[in-house]
Amino acid sequence: MINVLVTGSYGQLGNEIKKLADQYPDFNFYFTDIDTLNLTDENAVSGWFQNNKPEVCLNCAAYTAVDKAEEERDLALLVNKTAVANLAKNCKCHNTLLIHVSTDYVFNGENFKPYVETDETAPISYYGFTKLEGEVAVRQFAGRALIVRTSWLYSVHGNNFVKTMIRLGRERDTLNVVFDQIGTPTFAGDLALVLLELAAKYKDLHVMDLFHYSNEGVISWYDFAKAIMEEAGLSCEVKAIESKDFPTKTKRPFYSVLNKEKIKNNLSMEVPYWRDSLRKMMIELD
Repeated sequence: MINVLVTGSYGQLGNEIKKLADQYPDFNFYFTDIDTLNLTDENAVSGWFQNNKPEVCLNCAAYTAVDKAEEERDLALLVNKTAVANLAKNCKCHNTLLIHVSTDYVFNGENFKPYVETDETAPISYYGFTKLEGEVAVRQFAGRALIVRTSWLYSVHGNNFVKTMIRLGRERDTLNVVFDQIGTPTFAGDLALVLLELAAKYKDLHVMDLFHYSNEGVISWYDFAKAIMEEAGLSCEVKAIESKDFPTKTKRPFYSVLNKEKIKNNLSMEVPYWRDSLRKMMIELD
């Protein structure tokens, strides 16, 4: 049996990995969250690794409240950098493959074509900065590690854009949504499968590498909101506005489409179209 540590198991990704666990009978999963393994406690992490000796660690734990991160800077950095460093150091000590999830927010959004893994990072928010610091910690302290950047994550679990739009669509007749921020949604169930397929190759992975993954297609938040209303059968009218007319505490990248050629070639997997995955999630919600 291959011991696999999954952190952040109460979150969107962690819950989706739980659903797929039965498809990987060779994996002995340890699903943890802050109540069973506090990643910010170096001694706790060290002791856990010593006792359980995982071959693979899927790090799905993160501070993801983009606007709140501007106020809770210490906490965001603690979870997105310090905790990652603790994991990375212990993974190196035990020759554990670390698979760490990062974000499109490490980019400034000024590109005009999909971001490849080698493009320069330049976060424009504190959240993005902390996630980039987490990537730096992986490269600095881990031995065998994969970083997987994703974008616009959603699922039936937790708080996300899809569930927020459905709730607001039931409460209101009209909604204003920005049309000048462009990217690609990612269904957490699809990403979970990718992470598990990478984990299944752990014996062959002896390097530090970086991948991009989202669903296929390119849309705005406005397009996404329109599709959500249609798929949910809601009559709420979605109106397009510019970002300047919807001020937030944090700047978002205007363009954060991720190029996925590298991971497609590595895994020989088809990447689902975003609308097909949205329908799949909606069926789960019903």
